[in-house]
Amino acid sequence: MKLQQNICQNKPKPNTRALFEVLGASAKLGLTSFGGPIAHIGYFHEEYVNRRKWLDEHSFTDLIALCQFLPGPASSQLGISIGILRAGLAGGITAWLGFTLPSAIAMLVFAFFLRGFDVSSAGWIHGLKIVAVAIVAQAIFSMGQKLTPDRSRATIAIVSMAVVLLWKTAFSQIVVIIAAALIGFLFYRKADLNEIRELKVYVSRKVGVACLVLFFALLVFLPIMRQITSNHWVGIADSFYRSGALVFGGGHVVLPLLQKEVVPAGWISQDNFLAGYAAAQAIPGPLFTFATYLGAMINGIPGAILATLSIFLPGFLLIVGILPFWNLLRKNATVQGAFTAINAAVVGILLAALYDPIWLSAVLSPFDLVLAAALLVMLMFWKLPSWVVVIAGALGGTFL
Repeated sequence: MKLQQNICQNKPKPNTRALFEVLGASAKLGLTSFGGPIAHIGYFHEEYVNRRKWLDEHSFTDLIALCQFLPGPASSQLGISIGILRAGLAGGITAWLGFTLPSAIAMLVFAFFLRGFDVSSAGWIHGLKIVAVAIVAQAIFSMGQKLTPDRSRATIAIVSMAVVLLWKTAFSQIVVIIAAALIGFLFYRKADLNEIRELKVYVSRKVGVACLVLFFALLVFLPIMRQITSNHWVGIADSFYRSGALVFGGGHVVLPLLQKEVVPAGWISQDNFLAGYAAAQAIPGPLFTFATYLGAMINGIPGAILATLSIFLPGFLLIVGILPFWNLLRKNATVQGAFTAINAAVVGILLAALYDPIWLSAVLSPFDLVLAAALLVMLMFWKLPSWVVVIAGALGGTFL
């Protein structure tokens, strides 16, 4: 098939070269992916599916559904998954480093030098929010054509959008995905599996099981050690690990969990907490690097390192633990039928996110709408690189 000839994800490559490819792609995304976890999916889709063709549309959306279903930072887990598929476990670690380090370093700068500076009203920040509108709109258009081609799947997408918009809870997305899985199980069990390509996961099942065991062991062991030892560093590790392990829905949802851990304990004031979260909205990359800022405020650079590793570790362990078994699930007709409906629901979830919070926070005037439309044309018809569109959006926001 032409699709199989065009997609080069499964072709073996020299490990060093593959790692450098993963580092280059993930670092580029870490420097340019503004707009939060939902917008990141649009950036990832453009880079890994459209531009580099490392995996096909079905594989990409299956991974999105998996990462949305698991607790942890969904966009980071998606990047880690793609890194693993490209260059093994080292590729997953490299993808995480490339995507995370730019924003983590930026949050260190905010913690040490820009603690009291209000960046939320800057014009270039508003321009970057408008960039996110264009990026997500392009992703929805591209994914919707492939994943909602008929009446029933389009209906699933619209109903999913309605539920997420009208029922605003931390678990609404999970409920939508579970409901879609049940619908797919009942009505799409005879889905055609000929187009489902097996993904080469360069991680053994033993490693996967070990990661899952370690995930649950730390979740139980760290609170016990915190009570026994009353050690400050164990307390930091426990607070951030539990926050990363129990959050569903991405970076924005982790805010109340972290607030309950660090403000009542006296580690950071409420004002500084909110200032850091505002700063996190202004930078590219995962919102979970807000933990870097909090750790730096608590205990300087060592605290920043421990907090960052602790909040990302549970999501990393889960995705590495699940991926070795992923092909067994994807090649099963019943499971794939469930994911047929889940993928349509993901389109609906993206539609909801395009409106709230992305559209509502970015398009505030006719000028904003004109800029968003211009950026979308640059992406879809001029085929300009995403970093060019990011710069254009920042400049446009500054001028407007």
